[in-house]
Amino acid sequence: MIQELLKKEFNIDSKVLECINSAQEEVKGEFQKIDSVRECNQLKVIKAMQMNNLSDSHFHGTTGYGYGDKGRDVLDSVYKDVFKAEDALVRHQIVSGTHALALCLFGNLRPGDELLCVTGKPYDTLEEVIGIRGEGGGSLKEFGITYSQVELLDNGKPDLDSIGKSINDRTKMVLIQRSRGYAWRQSLLIEDIEKTISFIKGIKKDIIVMVDNCYGEFVEEREPIEVGADLAAGSLIKNPGGGLAETGGYIVGTKECVDKAAYRLTTPGLGKEVGSSLGHNRLMFQGLFMAPHVVAESLKGAVLCSAVMKRLGFETSPDISDRRGDIIQAVKFNNPDSLIAFCQGIQKGSPVDAYVTPEPWDMPGYDCPVIMAAGAFIQGSSIELSADAPIKPPYIAYMQGGLVYEHVKLGLMIAIQNMVDRKLISAL
Repeated sequence: MIQELLKKEFNIDSKVLECINSAQEEVKGEFQKIDSVRECNQLKVIKAMQMNNLSDSHFHGTTGYGYGDKGRDVLDSVYKDVFKAEDALVRHQIVSGTHALALCLFGNLRPGDELLCVTGKPYDTLEEVIGIRGEGGGSLKEFGITYSQVELLDNGKPDLDSIGKSINDRTKMVLIQRSRGYAWRQSLLIEDIEKTISFIKGIKKDIIVMVDNCYGEFVEEREPIEVGADLAAGSLIKNPGGGLAETGGYIVGTKECVDKAAYRLTTPGLGKEVGSSLGHNRLMFQGLFMAPHVVAESLKGAVLCSAVMKRLGFETSPDISDRRGDIIQAVKFNNPDSLIAFCQGIQKGSPVDAYVTPEPWDMPGYDCPVIMAAGAFIQGSSIELSADAPIKPPYIAYMQGGLVYEHVKLGLMIAIQNMVDRKLISAL
C-alpha cells in the first residue's frame, strides 16, 4: 500500500524506493543506539519538570514589564536542571542562536580582553559579531576586544598543543563550536569537549569556556555544562524547541555568566527580572518535552541520508556508523547542479511551501550565495527538515532536522528522484 502510494502520489520510481528501503534495513542497528539516547534524555526532561512543580498556571503569559512572571522563571529553572547548570536564561526575545551567543560574548567580555576560538573559524553569522569581517556594526573588535583562533587537527579534534600556546594573560573566554557549521568535519563529541575544557582549565582556571551548543542538544546523553563549560547557548527553533517553540533562545551556565548575559539582553540592574512572556510559555515547555523524541527522529533521518547517498556514490559526513555530536548530515556533491537539485527536492517533499523552488541568493550574514530548502511551519526552523548550502566548491549540502522520520525519508526520495529526472544520477 505504501509503495503504491509513493509511486502514484509522489511519482517515485521503483528503483528509488528499492534504494531507500535497502538502506533503511542497513541502518536499523544505528536506530537502536539513537533510541537509547532518546530515552535517557526524555527521562531527564520529565524529571526536571517534576522537580520544578510545573503546572497549568505556568503556561499563562504576562504583558508589559513581565514582573512576577512565574512561568518564565520556572522555564529558566527547568532548563537549568535539564542542562545541569547553576542558572539559565530562556526568552522569546532572543531572536536566534547567534543572538544568544552574542549576548554571552558582549555580556562577559570587556575592552582589552581576548576571545580565543579553539575550533577554527566560527559559524558565518558570528564573523561580524566578532569583527572578523564587516565594519561599523558594533562588533567585539570595535569595543577593543581582540580575537584569535586555533584550527582543528586533521582528524577534526581540538589541537591541545596549539591551544596551550595561544592562551595568554588577556585570554578571557574560549569559544568551542560543537557543530560542524559550514565545514567538512565531524562535530565535536561531549568527550572531546570535556577533554578540551579540562586542558584549558589546567592552564588558566578562571577562563570562561563557552560552547556554541546549536544543533547538539540531546544528541548525546550529556551536555557541555556537565563536563565543565561555564556557558552554553542555542536556539529554540533548533533542537530544544522540539518544533513547537515559535521563536527564542537559551543560555545556561554559571550564575555570574548568565546574569551578565541577561544584563546585556535587558539592562544592568534589571537582567532576568523583566521580559513579559506574552503567552509563549506553554509552547516552550511542550517543545522542550518533545525535544528528545524529535531530535532522535531527525538523527534517524540523517543516518538514512548518509546510507542512501553513499550508495549513490557521494561522500558523506558523518558516515553511517560514526558517532554524532549534532543533527547535521553533510553530503559532498562536487558540482552545483547536483547540490541545487538535491536541495530543491527536499523543498518539494515538504508539507509547507512544497510548490516553491528555492534558488541561491545573497543571504545576510554569509559571504557567498546560499540555497536554503526549508518548508517549515516555523520560519527558519532547522529542527524541521531543511537543507542548505553555500554555492562554492566542493558544493556541500547540509541537511538537518525532521520532526518525524517519515518526512525525512520522503524528502530524500523526492530529492533523489529529482536528481534522477535531471539525469544527474546515472544508475541506482
